[in-house]
Amino acid sequence: MGRKLPLAKSQAPRTACAPGLLRTGVVEKSGEVLAPAALTERVSWAADLVSGMATALLAEHWNDVDVDVLASGQDAGGRSLPSHAWMALRRLGWTTGPPHGVRVNDRIVRMAQEQSGRTLRSAKWRADLIAAVLRTWPGDPGKRTAQEWDAMRAAVADGQLLPSNVVKSRTRQITTFARKNHRMPVDVFELEPPPRMARTLLLSACDGQQATIERTDSPGHAILRLQLPTRPDPSSHRDWVWVACPVLLPPTVPDSAVLHLPTLRIHQGRVRVDLAYTHAVPKAARSGHTIALGVDWGLNTLLSAGAARLCDDGRITALGAGAQFRAAGVLAKQHRLRRLSEHLHAKADRYRQLACGDETHPLAAKLAALSHEIGQVSSRRSNLNSALSWAAARWAVDQAVAAGASVIYIEDLRSMEASGMGRTMNTRFSQQVRGQIVDRLRHLAAEAGIAVVTVPARGTSRRCPQCLTPLRHRKAPDRPTVAGWKWAVCPDFECGWQGDRDQGAWRRIAARGLTHQARTVLVGSRRTMAIRSVVDSLDVRAVITPATATGQINRNDRSKTGPTRRRTTRPAPRRRRAPSPTGLTGPAGQRPEGHAHTDRIRPLRAAHRNQDVNAISTPALSHRPRGAALGAGFHLHAHATPPKWADPVPDDPPGRGFSMLTRDASRPL
Repeated sequence: MGRKLPLAKSQAPRTACAPGLLRTGVVEKSGEVLAPAALTERVSWAADLVSGMATALLAEHWNDVDVDVLASGQDAGGRSLPSHAWMALRRLGWTTGPPHGVRVNDRIVRMAQEQSGRTLRSAKWRADLIAAVLRTWPGDPGKRTAQEWDAMRAAVADGQLLPSNVVKSRTRQITTFARKNHRMPVDVFELEPPPRMARTLLLSACDGQQATIERTDSPGHAILRLQLPTRPDPSSHRDWVWVACPVLLPPTVPDSAVLHLPTLRIHQGRVRVDLAYTHAVPKAARSGHTIALGVDWGLNTLLSAGAARLCDDGRITALGAGAQFRAAGVLAKQHRLRRLSEHLHAKADRYRQLACGDETHPLAAKLAALSHEIGQVSSRRSNLNSALSWAAARWAVDQAVAAGASVIYIEDLRSMEASGMGRTMNTRFSQQVRGQIVDRLRHLAAEAGIAVVTVPARGTSRRCPQCLTPLRHRKAPDRPTVAGWKWAVCPDFECGWQGDRDQGAWRRIAARGLTHQARTVLVGSRRTMAIRSVVDSLDVRAVITPATATGQINRNDRSKTGPTRRRTTRPAPRRRRAPSPTGLTGPAGQRPEGHAHTDRIRPLRAAHRNQDVNAISTPALSHRPRGAALGAGFHLHAHATPPKWADPVPDDPPGRGFSMLTRDASRPL
């Protein structure tokens, strides 16, 4: 099949990756069907050969001279290096090979060179940053002065756009090295050891002599053909055979997409497939937007979003009251897993300290069990973060599609630092998966042709979205004198805007993006869209005009704009006038005042909770309450008065006059 995708004028190519699984394979020469365990074993043998060669090649060239040569993009003769890493390494003469006595084809060596070449290229940025930090080392590493910050940013490329938290983290890394070794590191290659190579097969570096992939006649199915060894140390080319593996394509892969050679990796005893494909999507524009979705970050309210419209006269109006993506329950579970992971790591470090590396120590077995449990908890945290990021990104894209927005403006919080709010709050800020959410947001928005642009976060929560007056933040709307951060009030009497802090922030973000859309640029090799700086002359026009001021009121907008209309309805009676049902045995005949069922046998869930105060006093021995003594509340023990017609009414005793339930009919009133 062809590898070129036909595109229309209004379309753009989009390359994505879908997960898959190799369950079985068939040896083409003999027709032998490989079980999942046998297929996993053969793929792991090939991955071990590639990983070993890549590790040796990376360790040989893990120095500043070789990294600078590779990053320069030119060889010794002044010719430009190829874009593929394995071709660039071969042009420079950096080769590798299998162990003595092992025979592999040239494509296996290509995968090792591609993997190590990508790692060496990625080390260039870290090397330059560490070198700049070392050249401009501050007098107090914990707190740089303004002059030291300026010197540091001038020493690195694009230093004005570099987040400050990245510089601080590298400074702490150097400080830790100096404290342990009593000297400063020379460069990043002394500060960091060579990275460990993953056990993967980058089939994208190969050609048809090593692997091919084709669709089958059945929709959603493909065949991956690749050469795999028959033993862990193949000694000749006869020990390599062609294996055909059926691949079930996920439903997210369109039928018109072009498939590329995947990456194979071993995970939990199975062969995982990272399948890359390219398909056509609507082209996203950098400017010319009239409806935009503004997205603001929060703590418990993870995302707050709403749409804004740019009118022909230059005014910006909000479309609706916005919405919020609340993930308090998921975030609470995330924090519980984080605390559990910290506890297990501390316990394992203590066991490791007591064992002193002795494998025969009695704590060695417990340390192995703790290490396994730490891995399980880390996997749960990763899965939870992945699910949360996908859900948040899908929610934001759905909001944009529903509003008809062609762009999503989101805060650029790379420079946000969690400090000054206490240890717990700072940790909660730093543990949020904002980077994953933005990546997923770009991935899903590209399918709908929606652009995702990051905007500076300066002043988005500090100023009023309607008049740009500095807001007064309060704890709640009904506590206007208590300082807080959740509720914002505009002190301008003519404006009078007030609302949730995050609801005002997304209005500011959407308005700033619409007024600065002509300054949208493409950043980095991934060509992501961003607005790098704020222009004051444009920012003063980034205000939200109320719909009533423009005369455009959306009848579909049901957001509250005034006091609730008073409704005169007949109040419900304090006591029910309907008689209770008859019942002689069991719970029937009891009429609770709340919503509890009358035929309940077990107490409510609330009865099992640990509550300090009982709902009723200690009952008599003749009546033993089931739920109230345990804290279930009052409604389970509210008994209705017996009806008058349930049992015969005895005659009144002499001298009593009236009975509580009836009167003597022979006596006049």
